[in-house]
Amino acid sequence: MAWDEWERLKTQAAGRHPEQMQLNRVPDEGGGGGGTYGDLAVSETDLAKIGTNAFTLFNRLWDEARVAGPSSSQAAEDLKRQGFDLGAGLAHVAKRWDEQLGSLRDACSHISNHMRVTQRIHQDDEHHITGQLSSIATLDGGFDERVGEPGEKNTIYGDNKKNEKGED
Repeated sequence: MAWDEWERLKTQAAGRHPEQMQLNRVPDEGGGGGGTYGDLAVSETDLAKIGTNAFTLFNRLWDEARVAGPSSSQAAEDLKRQGFDLGAGLAHVAKRWDEQLGSLRDACSHISNHMRVTQRIHQDDEHHITGQLSSIATLDGGFDERVGEPGEKNTIYGDNKKNEKGED
């Protein structure tokens, strides 16, 4: 592309109005430029599926990907004894395969364990936050005059206890 052509294209692009540009996405609601952010929501089911799939892959890798076992090492030694350079290459590949397979299985194990821990931690956090918010709502309700009649006990704290005669 010649320099003059590049300059001409830049000038044409600068002359375009922003309305002509269309990004490959859904337009914002209301046509505004500012985006809104939602809450990240992950269900326990989603976390469980990820953990289960990682655990399944961990087991399948052990059962199906261990092609470079003792037979590969024995074949490499046999080829070396017979004077084939291929023996050293096979030994190297078998060793690297085992190392990489171990790394991949460790990653699967880490993901599986992390999903279990994440699920438990966030469940505990959810219970804690819910408890805090409900106690704040109760406390807030205790200061709200609209909860009970003036001069009467606030019912937000539960039923009134009956006295010995069975009266309120």
